[in-house]
Formats: sequence, structure tokens, C-alpha cells
Amino acid sequence: MRNLKSILAIAFVAILVSSCSKNEELSLEPVVSKKATNIHAPATSDRSVNPPVESGEFTKFSFKTGKVVTDNSWDIAFRATKIIVNGGTKIGLADEPERTENAALALETGTFASILEAPAEANFKQDTSETYALPTGSNNGWYSYSGPPLHEINPIAGKVIIIKTNDGHYAKMEILSYYKDNDSSNPKNARYYTFNYVYNPNKGDKSLE
Repeated sequence: MRNLKSILAIAFVAILVSSCSKNEELSLEPVVSKKATNIHAPATSDRSVNPPVESGEFTKFSFKTGKVVTDNSWDIAFRATKIIVNGGTKIGLADEPERTENAALALETGTFASILEAPAEANFKQDTSETYALPTGSNNGWYSYSGPPLHEINPIAGKVIIIKTNDGHYAKMEILSYYKDNDSSNPKNARYYTFNYVYNPNKGDKSLE
């Protein structure tokens, strides 16, 4: 009789665990895939000093809302070619926002479609007073500079930025263009970001497909 009770108890637990697992799977929200277009990232450069000093507010972006924000809910922020993350400490730039949250990012190599989940936590970095989480400068991070005569900023193929957002979600982004409407023929079109991104609305879930 005891054996029968034990078997029934084990079977009940197995059914309960299976049911909970299925409920958890069913409760997951679908991953969001979108495109952000012409996110303006203006900057002012004072070339009367050497080296030139760049200033101006950063344009803050939230992957949760898919929009530019003005409060502390931002994940990354843009100014000219610089991209900062809402985690760590200030680098020491003019008009730089405070890091109020614990966001981080990782620069991965591969096609946008082939990166299906966020990497290990050790790969993620935050800004510090000495270094950017996302390296700046030509061929160091996300872009290359063509030099004269075109002076173009071009995204490096195969570079995907993975973001751990300010509230513990994961996203990936692929920068497509640095020019308004992808038109680099006019210098005034510079400093407009267009990028594909995938955002996982399920906190802590690293899936990006």
C-alpha cells in the first residue's frame, strides 16, 4: 500500500512539474524584431582648441519602448559616432548623462541572423572613466572611417551589439547606416542612425531569435 502511495505521489509531482514547465513556456512573450530609422545624434565641435572638444546632449534610446527617451530609462545613447551605455560611470565627456542603471553591452562578431542568444555575462562591459564599453574610433568598434575624399562613416559588416538593458532584458542591434535615409552624398545627412534590433521582453531570457 505504501509503495502504491509513493508511486502516486511521484506521478503527481511529475505531472505538476510538467504542467508548471508548460505554463512557463506558454507565458513567454514573443521576441520583438524592429527597425529604428533616422535616430538623430547631433554634436557640436569646437575646433578652436587642440584636440577639438565635442559637446551637446546625447540622444537616449530605450529598447523596451523602441523610442528616444529623455528620462533615466535609456539603455544606450548616441552622440555623433559615440555610443554609451546606461551602466558604469561617466567617461568625462561634455554634457554626458549620469549612469543611473546597470545596463551593459557586448560587441560580437557574426551575422545578425546567426547570433541567437546573448553571450555569457563576462562578455558584457560598462563605461568607465578610462574606457568605453563600446570602443570608439575607426575599426575599433562598430564603424570605419573612409578618409578623404568622401570622409564617410560606414558600419563594419559582421559587428553586432548585444545589450543587457537597464532593467535586465536582452537585445541585439545591427547598425545599418549613419546617414539620414542612408544618403551619404550630403554631409548634412550625417549623425542619423538606422539600425535593426531584436528585443526580448522576457526578463533574464537570453534568446534573441
